[in-house]
Amino acid sequence: MGGGGQLADTPEPGSSRDAGVFTWEEVQKHSSRKDQWLVINRKVYNITQWTKRHPGGSSVISLYAGEDATEAFTAFHPDLNFVRKFLKPLLIGELAAAEPSQDPNKNIAIIQDFERLRVQAEKDGLFKTKPLFFCLHLGHILLLEILAWTLVWLWGTGWTVTLLCAALLATSQAQAGWLQHDFGHLSVFKKSRWNHLVHKFVIGHLKGASASWWNHLHYRHHSKPNVLDKDPDVNMSGLFVLGAVQPVEASSSEYKYFQCFINALGPPLLIPVVFNLQILTTMISRRDWVDLAWYVSFYLRFFYCYIPFYGFLGSVALITFVRFLESHWFVWVTQMNHLPMEIDHERRQEWLTTQLQATCNIEQSFFNDWFSGHLNFQIEHHLFPRMPRHSYHLVAPQVRELCKKHGVPYQIKSLWRAMADVVSSLKTSGDLWLDAYLHK
Repeated sequence: MGGGGQLADTPEPGSSRDAGVFTWEEVQKHSSRKDQWLVINRKVYNITQWTKRHPGGSSVISLYAGEDATEAFTAFHPDLNFVRKFLKPLLIGELAAAEPSQDPNKNIAIIQDFERLRVQAEKDGLFKTKPLFFCLHLGHILLLEILAWTLVWLWGTGWTVTLLCAALLATSQAQAGWLQHDFGHLSVFKKSRWNHLVHKFVIGHLKGASASWWNHLHYRHHSKPNVLDKDPDVNMSGLFVLGAVQPVEASSSEYKYFQCFINALGPPLLIPVVFNLQILTTMISRRDWVDLAWYVSFYLRFFYCYIPFYGFLGSVALITFVRFLESHWFVWVTQMNHLPMEIDHERRQEWLTTQLQATCNIEQSFFNDWFSGHLNFQIEHHLFPRMPRHSYHLVAPQVRELCKKHGVPYQIKSLWRAMADVVSSLKTSGDLWLDAYLHK
């Protein structure tokens, strides 16, 4: 790690940097791929060499090059004292006394109030896990799997039974997706190590995916939600354009006519085609053999259970149909909180403002909580990614009050309104692109 603590270039004699004291202007110059600094609690760190060894992935920490990363650092790491040990060799100085503690365009009052809210939530025990909640959730996933197999075992492979089996398996897969999300965010166990281990089991053996692939994509999304060129969830301009800015910028490309097909292609193909190709490519290119072993174990178990009934090709058709159903579920739940919201370039705003502009909530109900894995509280989840989901509804009133105090919009929608807004926002994006393309 020591290599990361070296200065990226030689300071000029007599400059403030001789004493390890820097201005924001100096810090912001170090935001290229080969030269990266960031600020945490007024301390300046050179992370250029460390990015490759960062457990969360090089692309995640690099998103904050040239910026203040204090709020993100606090949000993502459960044991701050442990992580600070890794920061020590990277320390190159601190901000000058006359410099503000955060990026110049950030609102210090919002930052301070949000930090007080986070600390109070910690004191109130809202970051403490209820083990029974997650045990019951895992139990109902396994029960759905057992029921699906039992149906086929007892009543054969007729169309009705097969459709019921596929529906149960798709439900199990969707719910396992929400459970792996909990472990991936380190919100179940106190020890990060246990979260990582169980995460690999749930996402690998229960879902047939890769923990490493998920971490590197999902943490980038949480770091800069709906920020063009930084959030992988909105960087689909190879085929589709989203929001109000991207369609205009992409209007010079004729193949963006594919935008009109996103409603038909996106939901059914994301998991069975796009995600599967990404997962396999990621595991093989990074030689992540542990994740690959868990991935293979899922399919070995699935084919062992269903080949005796459907044969090999029939089992392939069954899992493909299950992925098709699950993909619809996943796409609509995850996009209804983000896609209709603001999608724009980096503005370097406070954590609270950044997350609220990119997220909205869905009304609470038992069904909505279960159906979305409590991601109907997307605002609270984005503000407190390590908080167990059973605490979201408890912190939500305090978040609303804080937003009201500072004039930050806090949106809550019905489930059906949110889904309708996804369609209308896609239509708006398509219309903007077409208008820009025709009038370029």
